Amino acid sequence: MSGFDTTQSAIFTPRSGPLSRMVDWVIRHPRMFVFLMVLPITLWLGIVYIGALIALLIQSFFSIDEFSGIVVREFTFKTYGELLRPYNLDIILRTISMATAVTIAAAVLAFPIAYFAARYAKGKWKALFYIGVMLPLWSSYLVKVYAWKLVLAKEGILTWLFAKLHLTWLLDGLLSLPVIGGNSLSVSYTGTFLVFLYIWLPYMIIPVQASLERVPGALLEAASDLGATPRQSFRMVLFPLALPGIIAGSIFTFSLTLGDYIVPQIVGNSRLFIGQAVYTQQGTAGNIPLAAAFTVVPIVIMGIYLWGARKMGAFDAL
Repeated sequence: MSGFDTTQSAIFTPRSGPLSRMVDWVIRHPRMFVFLMVLPITLWLGIVYIGALIALLIQSFFSIDEFSGIVVREFTFKTYGELLRPYNLDIILRTISMATAVTIAAAVLAFPIAYFAARYAKGKWKALFYIGVMLPLWSSYLVKVYAWKLVLAKEGILTWLFAKLHLTWLLDGLLSLPVIGGNSLSVSYTGTFLVFLYIWLPYMIIPVQASLERVPGALLEAASDLGATPRQSFRMVLFPLALPGIIAGSIFTFSLTLGDYIVPQIVGNSRLFIGQAVYTQQGTAGNIPLAAAFTVVPIVIMGIYLWGARKMGAFDAL
């Protein structure tokens, strides 16, 4: 028994030494413990991420000498003025339009899927729903893009399906439209839109489903008891309560489309998006200030978008 007491006393006796005392002090002060735990990742984000953004912002206020091609390190708004040139402004508007279209389409497709999962899927069916939504995210991003390029190609399965259904005339008619933007779906605006929609759709479904899970079924029953039609219940009860989830999902779909480089490069045509413009100006043209200015555009747009989303309570649905 005395041996046990000696061992126990040795275990619980505070150790001496500066390191041991410092550890004991940190453990007795939870806030300091949390601060020290968060400090490494905070320094990493502050130096690598925030520091890179600040350097990028500073570069955007420089300009490039048109004759020598050397960056002039003097503060000027000349580079931002170049963004208003028709060619560059067309790139910005094209990218914003694509991001908006993808976001709206993703919301329209995601809502019924999320509603079914939130209201009717139970047990193993809900597990199957999550697997079905998340499974595409487990595969390589590049593999999915190239797979869609093969599907949309003239020799792909989509063209074969149209031929089997004797609808080749319909596909040819679609490709002749200016909005398609190419002589094949694999190098067109429509193909780019479809690939974006497929890749980012899970990022819309999950927040909307989580938002609909929080809507009590009793509210819809009460609206029905008060004489509301299904359309009125959707417009006045369900949709307003699910709106934060839609906005939360749109943060992902809009921002990821806005800054993507790979999909427009592989599936798109010769008309550039912002990601391609940044690469072209930084690499081929060597115009670092203009590339930085192009990069600032999505940052500013998403800053305004996130501010509006926060006002609408979208972060509560994440």
